[in-house]
Amino acid sequence: MQIIRNARLSVAPMMDWTDRHCRMLHRLMSRHTLLYSEMVTAPAVIHGDRDRLIGFDPAEQPVALQLGGSDSVLLAQAAQIAEDMGYVEVNLNCGCPSDRVQSGFFGAVLMENPRLVADCVAAMIAAVDIPVTVKCRIGVDDQNPSEILPDFIARVSAAGVDRFSIHARKAWLQGLSPKENRDIPPLDYDLVIAMKALFPHLHLSVNGGITSLDQAQEFLDRGLDGVMIGRAAYHTPCDILLDADARIYGDPTSRSAEDVVHMMLPYIANHLQNGGRLGQITRHMLGMFQGRPGAKAWRRHLSENAHLDGAGPDTVLAALSYVTQKAA
Repeated sequence: MQIIRNARLSVAPMMDWTDRHCRMLHRLMSRHTLLYSEMVTAPAVIHGDRDRLIGFDPAEQPVALQLGGSDSVLLAQAAQIAEDMGYVEVNLNCGCPSDRVQSGFFGAVLMENPRLVADCVAAMIAAVDIPVTVKCRIGVDDQNPSEILPDFIARVSAAGVDRFSIHARKAWLQGLSPKENRDIPPLDYDLVIAMKALFPHLHLSVNGGITSLDQAQEFLDRGLDGVMIGRAAYHTPCDILLDADARIYGDPTSRSAEDVVHMMLPYIANHLQNGGRLGQITRHMLGMFQGRPGAKAWRRHLSENAHLDGAGPDTVLAALSYVTQKAA
């Protein structure tokens, strides 16, 4: 399947970040990388404003929807909606450590109940024809990852899931904030690689602390099937995504960061014509020229002007001039 190839590299689902505007930007940088939505709860998909919550432009494809929840009936219904809307995959979140997620009994707390996860994914798989996948941690709190992770994967894969993205850190549900859970628990990449040896028939991606394509390639060379990159893909998207097609997928066609800015302008104009505001898009573009001359002026101009009445494509071009002048 084509999506298996796309999943060699993916941009992690990130709350408040990987919305439709962010994904459009990332898609213009890489034609092949698999993109994920923000996590959306199954009840929100069923009862909420679907266009606002999970609407997307077909140009973003391939794009997957990440769901949160632990009610198999609701998750199956939400998965059907995702398939009907055109998503190429639905992913169950078993890794988010926030208090709000725990209180709703989904996210990382599900690592403690693999039987429930298996029931949920089985219901989702029965409801749709698109792949159902799982994103998880290596464990939570006082669990021993080397014991519980293989058991979790075995139980959930027996229910029909054949692709997992594994954040190579524990989640501490007591005592650490969601932000701290992204940094403080130590990474155990070797355990994830050991899971590939234990489950060679499964497609396993590693996530957590990966900041470059060089790192990503090392994991692929060590036998993993995919690499999922989060914050680095957001804060320095050009460093990760502009070379991804050539290095990860063997597609030599390339674009520059300046090309991508110009390609975003029609999308920006359409968004404004439909009542949107420039800052809703440009907040995702601030890191595009990180490390290049003029990057600070680019960020400052967008930050100071994107919220003003009348801000539009010309505002973006004015910000871009600070970079192009430095390059001249």
